[in-house]
Amino acid sequence: MSEDFFTKIKNKPSAKDVKTFGLAASLAAAGVLAFGLTGQPAPVSAAPLSAPSMTQQRPGGFADLVEEVSPAVVSIRVSQLAAKGPAQNGTQRSQRGIPKGHPLERFFRNRPGSGQDQQQPRRRGVSQGSGFVISADGYVVTNNHVVEGGDEITVVWSDGTERVATLIGTDKKTDLALIRVEAKEDLPYVAFGSSDGLRVGDWVVAVGNPFGLGGTVTAGIVSARGRDIGAGPYDDFIQIDASINRGNSGGPTFGLDGQVVGVTAAIYTPSGGNVGIGFAIPSELAQNVIAELKENGSVERGWLGVGIQPVSPEIAESLALEGTKGALVANVAEDSPAERAGLQSGDIIRTINGVQMDEPKSVSRAVADLDPDAEAKLSVWRDGKSKQLTVKLGRAPDDQVAALEPAPTDLDELGLALASSEEGVTISGVDPSSQAAEKGLRPGDIIVKVAGKEVSSPKDVSREINRIREEDRKAVLLLVKKENGQRFVALRKEEGK
Repeated sequence: MSEDFFTKIKNKPSAKDVKTFGLAASLAAAGVLAFGLTGQPAPVSAAPLSAPSMTQQRPGGFADLVEEVSPAVVSIRVSQLAAKGPAQNGTQRSQRGIPKGHPLERFFRNRPGSGQDQQQPRRRGVSQGSGFVISADGYVVTNNHVVEGGDEITVVWSDGTERVATLIGTDKKTDLALIRVEAKEDLPYVAFGSSDGLRVGDWVVAVGNPFGLGGTVTAGIVSARGRDIGAGPYDDFIQIDASINRGNSGGPTFGLDGQVVGVTAAIYTPSGGNVGIGFAIPSELAQNVIAELKENGSVERGWLGVGIQPVSPEIAESLALEGTKGALVANVAEDSPAERAGLQSGDIIRTINGVQMDEPKSVSRAVADLDPDAEAKLSVWRDGKSKQLTVKLGRAPDDQVAALEPAPTDLDELGLALASSEEGVTISGVDPSSQAAEKGLRPGDIIVKVAGKEVSSPKDVSREINRIREEDRKAVLLLVKKENGQRFVALRKEEGK
């Protein structure tokens, strides 16, 4: 593959369905062709398509840009073969579609193909999205949710040309897919640009095939960067206000230089229609994922082997830590790279390879950036001071990176009854009006550590809490073992105590 297959490929990716409460994956329900151009396609060169330079502040129009990039934007039609079986919705029907017992049923008896006792024939379901060609030899980018589960993928150009595509690879965690078509001639294509330089307020142009109406172009501005919409562990979406509708999924979002700065993936919609809130996968992420899909057919990510949670103000106070940046290690998987490197529950991961980690997702993305078997230098906060660790990452089972533990809820009061058991210090009772109850502590939970110190009896717990009070800390940090794993809970001291 020539070097212009991508504009740059350096790192591995940093981050199927989007959460259905308020988010809709923009997959087309019907339609045929993108871009409505007629006649025979003009001869094209194998050079990346680009548009003339335009002013960033107030473009005079997008016609030149659209004319240049449209030949490389395609419609993706995916057919699925439905399984044989009785009619849906629990109603038995003949092959003519008449329910058994219907007054008209007798008119269809003994006719060829009536077969009342036969099963329904197989039917092909068709869905549709968008995509764009990224190389002269036919590689096409789209969304994973557009092609997933399809038996046949067809790429349709604006002049009506159709080519059956081969699936090269998909990545569910970033909702990206790479397919390829065979063509006798070089195909027009577009190049990835840099999304890192995008600023809130910059113009962008989205091209796609919403509702199957034909090629549609919409323009808008970047509304926000780094959006986390709950689609996956690597969410880092560009939010745009260009009209993004069903069928735009997998289509390109262009900067004014005609290069792809994002891949349309989702919309926010309370009603099912566009409300001016669309989300695109940044090109810096997409081009690296696509490069690995081309090479390997899948994406391999580094694995650390920890459960992490956010650092709340109470947790930061209990650990004598300034600020809440970083990720708190709630548990360390047995025989994981983290365990072998000496990472412990209670550590706060502050930096990875010198880069500040602001939150748990920062850790997930940073680890995913690295190859399995790569070494990562971690700076962690432990026992009131920084400690440096070097971790050799591994390959995770089922492509895990770092499991996110739910953050405890804030609370105001304490209220625990403790008892000794074979497992350690068991919470035997919780005042329902206390801060412990509000934090989610329940009878049967096991207190493993208090302020980083292991405890084996209620007396140990009392001793460590008194030590925290003597140090004039405002919160005490508990490591609690629950049915679904361990997590940290910070309990703030009551005023006057």
